[in-house]
This record gives sequence, structure tokens and C-alpha cells, in this order.
Amino acid sequence: MNREKVGVVQRKVLRLIKRARIVLTPREQRSVEVSDFGIGDIRNIGLQVVTYVNTDSYCAKEIVLLPRQICPEHRHPPVGASNAGKKETFRCRWGEAYLYTEGKPSRRIRAHIPYQYRDHFTVWKQIVLKPGDQYTIPADTLHWFQAGPKGTVVSEFSSMSVDQADIWTDPHLARTPGLDK
Repeated sequence: MNREKVGVVQRKVLRLIKRARIVLTPREQRSVEVSDFGIGDIRNIGLQVVTYVNTDSYCAKEIVLLPRQICPEHRHPPVGASNAGKKETFRCRWGEAYLYTEGKPSRRIRAHIPYQYRDHFTVWKQIVLKPGDQYTIPADTLHWFQAGPKGTVVSEFSSMSVDQADIWTDPHLARTPGLDK
């Protein structure tokens, strides 16, 4: 993605955060991370993050997904002897989030996955998060999520985040692919 497209997405993210009545400092507003996972289809596959803190013991973030945008299937494996992998709690602040994780597949799936990406989704236990709902995902557990039709803002509280260690079901994805020139 180029800087102009990143700027457009960041402005959309800030509008959703404002709707959620979350206050960001000017520095946090400028630091909104935008990832298209290197595939160039931010409308369908992407993730926007504001990281408040990430230390050896804990991490706090706001995750924003645009309408129907998907954060692809992945897991947070152990990293070294002292890190069992990221355990995370998602708490919906605004909109709806459809979270999918390991377990008995749900009968009625709310997610809409574009055909070209369907081969890279394998877990189907659905948890629907509405404002105030939360769910904790154990470390090293496959999961993915999609925003509802209006988008979503989800607070993440977790153990230390080591994004570069995440393992994606689609091996072609990159969490931080960088900008095009």
C-alpha cells in the first residue's frame, strides 16, 4: 500500500474510534498501524491497530476493522523458553465482531469470506461480540475475526505481543508488509 491509501484508511479508523467514544492522544492518532498483510486488498483483508503499551508482561491495543474486513486466521505460538505465546482477551467497544476459534463448528456462520480466500480458514466456532462482550483466546490457538456490516472497535488485552512470530494459515501473508514507494 502507498502512503496515500494508508492515510485514507487511518482517517476511516479515527472516525470509528470516535464513534466508540474512545479518546486518543495526538501521538496515538498519528500511530494508527494499517496492515493489508501484503495482498493489497485492504477492503476485505486487513487490520488497523493502536498499541497503547506492549511490555514483557502485558499488552493493550485497540483493534479496528472496517465494515466486513477480516483479520485472517492465525495463532500466537510460544516464543522462547519464557513466552508460552500470546493469550488475548478481546472486548468489543463498538459495532459487532465475529470471532472464530478452535472448537465445535457453529451451524450458522455470520462471516462473509470472499471466494478467493476461503481455503485459508479452518476454524469455525463462532463467538459474536457486541459492545461490552468479551472473549479470551488461549495462547497458540487458531483464530480469526471479521467486522460486522458497520465495522468494529475491539480492545485487546494480552500477554506480550510478538507480531513477527505469528503464524498465518495462509503462508503468503505478512503482518507488517511495509509501504509501496
